[in-house]
Amino acid sequence: MIAYLKGNLIALFENSVILDVNQVGYQVYISARDAANMPGRGQSVQLYTWMSIGQDAIRLYGFLQEDDLDIFKLLINVSGIGPKAALGILSVLTPDDLRFAVLSDDAKTIAKAPGVGSKGAKKVILELKDKFSLEDAFEHRLKSSADNGTGIPVHENARDEAVQALAALGYSASDALRAVKKCEITDDMDTEAILKLALKQMI
Repeated sequence: MIAYLKGNLIALFENSVILDVNQVGYQVYISARDAANMPGRGQSVQLYTWMSIGQDAIRLYGFLQEDDLDIFKLLINVSGIGPKAALGILSVLTPDDLRFAVLSDDAKTIAKAPGVGSKGAKKVILELKDKFSLEDAFEHRLKSSADNGTGIPVHENARDEAVQALAALGYSASDALRAVKKCEITDDMDTEAILKLALKQMI
């Protein structure tokens, strides 16, 4: 099994790249989101990879972030979701976006991915809901923000804290997320203000 590849980017296509690794060219299928974040041609890049061995071909799927690979592996185990659909989901949603969409039963957001549809989105939620927790979702988002060197906006922190407060009050993670998402949140709102609005949604 090839865990990752590190080499020079030779060619970039809509859904794949060719990497030169020690004078061997590897074609690796990628998401549109990763394609948009690829370096220039000739520059070095590392991709975390997963190999698909089919009857007619062997394919490599690659990801700039290890978290994307982990989510990809979960997605391809969902009935009816193959590698192509999994890449489609990761093309429009970050792993953090997907976790929160699953936890809040947001099938509409997942269904925006090409080749998934409403039925596929509901299957993703049904089969992955027990794989995620609210605490893990927040932890991953904080880690990815730190890894990318970007801070989370103040209102995002307040929103997350409001969701956690609702969960602490006994509401389910999905109900808490849905209630906070319905609120019209402005940059100057603190956790208490968001919590008050969200509680009104619970009535």
